[in-house]
Amino acid sequence: MNEPTILYEDNHIIVALKPQNVASCPDESGDENMLDLLKAYIREKYEKKGNVFLGLVHRLDRPTGGVMVFAKTSKAAARLSAQMKTGDFEKRYLAVTVGAPNEERGRLVGYLKKNTVNNTVYLSTQGTDGAKLAMLDYRVLAARAGLALIEIELHTGRSHQIRVQMAGISHPVLGDLKYGGEKAQKGKLALWAYSLSFTHPVRGERMRFIAPPPEGENPWAKFDVEGAIRPV
Repeated sequence: MNEPTILYEDNHIIVALKPQNVASCPDESGDENMLDLLKAYIREKYEKKGNVFLGLVHRLDRPTGGVMVFAKTSKAAARLSAQMKTGDFEKRYLAVTVGAPNEERGRLVGYLKKNTVNNTVYLSTQGTDGAKLAMLDYRVLAARAGLALIEIELHTGRSHQIRVQMAGISHPVLGDLKYGGEKAQKGKLALWAYSLSFTHPVRGERMRFIAPPPEGENPWAKFDVEGAIRPV
């Protein structure tokens, strides 16, 4: 991976674009990851010696690309993390799914349980040991050729949440063989974190960052993505 794409930076936060198939933070694989890449970027840009502090506020699954914010101070990290808990942190995604749900808009509420041995998440029931509430809202933006472009707003940040919940209503994310089986078709996962909104941890102003998925790449190229997400 080349130098990370920076969307915004000040003394308190850094907003960057995570490419698909790059980890958000270090894991057992030892592969390159956004946290270390951004630390290296800061170290070089500001000629810092020694350790560089950079707080991981939230994660994106490895196959998912899109907008992420990192904290450059412990105060910013704490305040952004608090927003995550209060719901002031708004995350919106774009997905291309196999087929379109019957309803143009809907809310999916359920319980998910993670199997850490095989890194797989399952639909579960309330009261099951380890099961966590999962909630999202979806909106169908366009549908064509057996596919649908869908906007998703997450209200909880469970691992693999969008993939599991969309597969659970028989409209898996395209390219998601793990949860959609052969129906989803082999290829790059069609899931992108395109919009991130939060309150600046120091200045208090509301900020929103938008980054559409890679232009010209399938299956995104089958839809007018920028037109669909353009504010009215």
